[in-house]
Parts: sequence; C-alpha cells; structure tokens
Amino acid sequence: MVERESMPCDVVIVGGGPAGLSAAIRLKQLNDSLEVIVLEKGSEIGAHILSGAVVDPKALDELLPEWRDQGCPLAETPVTDNWHWVLTKNGHHSIPHILMPPFMSNHGTYTGSLGNLCRWLAEQAEALGVMVFPGFPAAEVIVGEDGAVGGVITQDMGVAADGSHKGDFQPGMEIHAKYTLFAEGARGNLTKRMKAKYDLETDCQPQVYGLGIKELWDIDPDKHVPGRVLHTQGWPLTESDSWGGGFLYHQANGQVALGFVTALDYKNPWVSPYQEFQRWKQHPSIREYLEGGKRVAYGARVINEGGWQSVPKLAFPGGALIGCAAGFVNVPRIKGSHTAMKSGMLAAESIAAAIGRGEERSELMDYDAAVRDSWIATELKKVQNAQPAVAKFGGELGTVIAGIDMWMRQLKIGLPIAMKHEPDYELTGRADLFPKIDYPKPDGEITFDRLTSVSFSYTNHAEDQPCHLIVKDPELQVTSELGVYGGPSNRYCPAGVYEWLEDETTGEPKFQINSQNCVHCKTCDIKDPNQNITWTTPEGGGGPNYPNM
Repeated sequence: MVERESMPCDVVIVGGGPAGLSAAIRLKQLNDSLEVIVLEKGSEIGAHILSGAVVDPKALDELLPEWRDQGCPLAETPVTDNWHWVLTKNGHHSIPHILMPPFMSNHGTYTGSLGNLCRWLAEQAEALGVMVFPGFPAAEVIVGEDGAVGGVITQDMGVAADGSHKGDFQPGMEIHAKYTLFAEGARGNLTKRMKAKYDLETDCQPQVYGLGIKELWDIDPDKHVPGRVLHTQGWPLTESDSWGGGFLYHQANGQVALGFVTALDYKNPWVSPYQEFQRWKQHPSIREYLEGGKRVAYGARVINEGGWQSVPKLAFPGGALIGCAAGFVNVPRIKGSHTAMKSGMLAAESIAAAIGRGEERSELMDYDAAVRDSWIATELKKVQNAQPAVAKFGGELGTVIAGIDMWMRQLKIGLPIAMKHEPDYELTGRADLFPKIDYPKPDGEITFDRLTSVSFSYTNHAEDQPCHLIVKDPELQVTSELGVYGGPSNRYCPAGVYEWLEDETTGEPKFQINSQNCVHCKTCDIKDPNQNITWTTPEGGGGPNYPNM
C-alpha cells in the first residue's frame, strides 16, 4: 500500500477556473484565517481554460468591484458591436436584435481570454493567502465512514504505462478538508462520481452537451474591429440535420477568437463536429475575415447545454458542486462564466457560515437554496426551453419557438413548463440508417487536418504513463461502437485520439487510442453510444497548454 503525506485545510477546491477561484477569493474575503487550497490539473492556471468568450461582468462586479482599475485583462475590450447571422450555403441573413428579449443584449459585456481572466483571478486569490497548486489533479475523493466527503487525493506521479513505479515516482497527497468544492467544469471526472454516489440527479433531467471547437487568429488589421461580436446559426449543420452555431469575436491585439459549437444530440453517427467547423470557416462571410491572417491556437471543450432543468442537487455531506460542474450555462446567450462565478461565491458564503458555527462536513443545503433563490435561477429559468425547443423542432422552427417562449417568460406570461430532453448518447443512430458525409479536404490555409490542429493546442502528455481513457468492454467496442454505429469515435473526437485500424496479424478491427493527443474535451465520455469509454485524470500537468484562449 502506498504511503502518502497529508495536508489539512479548511476548504479544498478542485479546479482553478472561474467558479473555483471566485469561491476561493470569497472565502478569504469573509474570513482571512481560513486555509484554502485550489488544485488545478493544468500545468498552470488557465492552461485548460477554453471559452469564446464574451463575459457578463455581473458576478465580477460583486466579487471585485474595482477590477476594471486593477489590471484585469478582461477590461481591455468591451463589446461595441453585436451581430447575429443565419447562414445559408453562400450567404447570410441578419436577425435584428430588437426581435430578441432585452436579456439577450451584450451591452456592458467584454470579450477576451477566459484563461487570462483566470490567471488574473489566481493572482488576486494568492494575494489574499489562497494556496494555488497547478499541475496537481485530484484523482480520488476521500469519503469517511459517515459517508461525508473529507477531501481528495492528488494523482500519483511517475507511474509507467504498465502500472509500475518509475524512478521518479511520487505518490499523490491526501488533502483533508472540512469542505470540498468540485469546480472541474463540464463533465468532471470526480463530479461524475459524486453525482452517482449521492444520487444528485434524481430530481432533474439529464445534462446534455455541445462540443465547442475554437481557434485564435491574427488577422489583417484592416479587417479588425475591436469589440465586434458575431454569432451565426444555420449552415452547415442544416445539411446534416444537426444544430449549433458559430462565433467570431474581435478581441485585443488584432486577434479574433472564432469557433463552432455542435450540439452532441445529433443522430447521424457520420457527423464530425471538427469537419463541420472546417466547413463553417469556408463560408464566404467567415472566410473573408481569415484570408491573409494566421492561426495561432486551437482547442476544444464540451459545454453544458441542459439549462435550468438539468441542474442537479448541489450539496452533499462535506461537499458541493459549483460552476459548470453543476451546469449553469445560459445557452441562448452563450455565457456561463458569470453564473459559474456567482455559484462559487454563494458556496463560499455557505461554507464560511458553517465553519463559523463550528460545523464540519455538513450538507450545505443553504447553498443549494441560495442558488435557487439567486439571479442565477432567475436568468436560467427565462431560457430553460431554448435548447429543448431547437433540439426537438430543428434550427429554424425551434429558434422561433424558443424565441416566443423567452419573450413570454420575459413578460411573465404563460405556464412555466420545462420541455424535456434525452441524454446525448441515447440519440446516436445506427450507421446503416444514415448517409455518410463527404467532407472536403483541408486547404492548409483556412482549414486544417486534426493532427496539425492539435499541435496548436500545445498538448503534451508523458508518453510512459497509464492510458487515462478507459474502455470498459473492448469487445463491445468492436461489436457495437464499430459494428452498429460505424465507429463514431473517429469522428466525434476533435483531436484524433481514436482510430479504427486493421490488426496486422489477425486482420480484425483494432481500436487504437492515441491518448497523447487528448485535449481533455470530454466528448468521448459523453457521446460514446454505449457509455463504454470513461475519461479519467492523466498525470498532472498533462493536456493542452492554451495561450490566450
């Protein structure tokens, strides 16, 4: 049995994103004597953070009211110009924002790098005395005999692929805490276990997701309009009976952040979200911005799209879910950072009060109640039918129905009925029932192959380590994932991790896992039709190293 060192603290936070860092800062604001630890699996804070991003500063204004004057990088580019296009194959139609409810406005928002915002938040947290440890992923949860969470164990370092200990082996550390906050982002590995262990999703609908793929470009200065925000819907997903949309944000330093989100409830297993993104970039209205420019970064990450009806029970003995671990994304606004931050702040307030009362590892139901009585709930309830409407009725009719429902909720009329949705993997259809899709080859100028793209995510994993992508039943992968569904893993993964090859000896299909390519997007954990692939935590510091994303 491995002997481990231990470290006690008041609160350990798993994940150094907006929610986790906001919780840490709020805890120290309320009680500067609290010992607070933030664990981040990336090589540095921000290394694994990926978002568009257009940020509503509402929560930041509450947390750090003077942030605009404190060197926060988000303040560089306020949104000045807001467009929404419906794309056809060769053109587009603009949707006037006057047709949208007022809460859809981007007035007062900012566009920039969410990773850089997190780096700045980490500086504020450390200045208050928070201990921030990047490169230390939490791999296991400590649960006491009483069933309460009592902290986490960080990942062992220096383990070879065969499970043996290498010369530089270093066992993970036990972090014992009075309270543990899970802020892992969408589809977190430990969050998934907590949901199952404490049955947190009994009274909510299944969470559903979209896969967001993003690039950062340096573009021709004559084409750059700082603060311009563009969203699109329609083509090319209309051709594969899928839905989602694109974005192009003019940010600081002559750069644009552009990307494409494909909802993972698509039925046709021949769909490739990565290739749909490449097609989108070739649309004349998008390509004109990129011609003469240069791509400088690439990445991908899943996004919660379930809305308010998919928010689970948030608290359990000794712990709680915050941020995208719980799922607070406002899908029509394409924003979740502000709600994530607010949830972290509310959890911090609940914990500080509990510790002040002398309570340890209790169930923070006042946090759960506070979220459901906050502006998070008010905002998300207004848009709770947007995703289900589009998923059920398609992009065109669904958008109209979603718009009507949002207006009714804005005007506080109509019945508050929440439309239902099904898990993404259950909607994947048999390969023989759908046409294959012939995607165009990359031109190397605007569009690129996946492996070249992965090199722009600066992903790195130690070669000799256990594979962090676990296939529970290899035979099922052959008979069903390939035999029934046509091997969609080769298409839904935006990093070329999965391949179906022919075994040189037997001639039988061989499932190849190139785990070193993984950008930690979590799509496989969500979209595998048999739920036969589980994403687990690799060695600390592994994965993408996103710059300015």
